[in-house]
Parts: sequence; C-alpha cells; structure tokens
Amino acid sequence: MRFRGRSAHNLDNKGRLSIPARFREVLKHRYGNATLIMTNTPECLHVYPWSEWQALEEKLSNSPFDPPELRLFKRYFLGSAEECQPDRQGRILIPAHLREEVGIEREVVLLGMLNYFEIWSPERLEKEFKRVRENFGELSASVANILNPGVQA
Repeated sequence: MRFRGRSAHNLDNKGRLSIPARFREVLKHRYGNATLIMTNTPECLHVYPWSEWQALEEKLSNSPFDPPELRLFKRYFLGSAEECQPDRQGRILIPAHLREEVGIEREVVLLGMLNYFEIWSPERLEKEFKRVRENFGELSASVANILNPGVQA
C-alpha cells in the first residue's frame, strides 16, 4: 500500500484537514498509524509518516561537512517541520504559518507521492500541472535518465 491519487478537501475553521480514507488505510496498514511530520517546500506541504521522515533525516545527516546548498535546503525544509498526530476522526491540524507559506486558505488538494503525500492550494497545483504539461517531453527524458543512468533512449 502506498499513497496514490488526488483528492480535493476543505479545511475546517480551525485549519484541520480530514485525511482521505484511502490515505488513512495506508497509514494504518503500512505505518501503524504513526505520527506524521509536516513541512513545506515553496510550492506545497509535504506530509511524511514518521519512519519515512527518519529515513530522509538519515540521508540528510550523512554529510560531515554540509555544502552550502545542502545547508540552505536543510534550513528551509527541516526548519519548518512540525510533528502532527491525526485525531480520532483522522484530521490533522495544518499550522497557520505553514498554510500561509504555501498559500493555502480553505480548499486544498492532496496528492499521493507513494511514501508521503503533498497538500496544495488548488491554484498553485493547477499552475504546476500546466507547467508540467507544457514540458512533459523534456521531463520524461530527464526522468528516464535518472531512473536508467547511462542508457540511451
């Protein structure tokens, strides 16, 4: 079981998001209803089950001397991280500073990204999808090179 697909939701007046049932099933069966870690990129929020977050932290902490780019990335990405525990109704609170950072108001779209999920404002997601559609051929070639280095397509 992995996080897949897309679904639209509304936050309640306290800034809580009801996690979709299929994502709650993944959390329950794959991660044992683990604590979640929420952080942001400039575009959207990322929500990781605890074990996936720990694996990411390990990768990010393996360099004894951080190059400046890694240090900047860690400062932004890790510095905003918030622990969140789903309540009995499967809701998580999205802190106001994270909502503001990524332009989330009431409506959100969740995207499953296999081992984590993203939370987007609908407007930003549509702009991102438009950009991807316009460059899909180039993007596909880049992904093929990443997944199969050294293989000519």
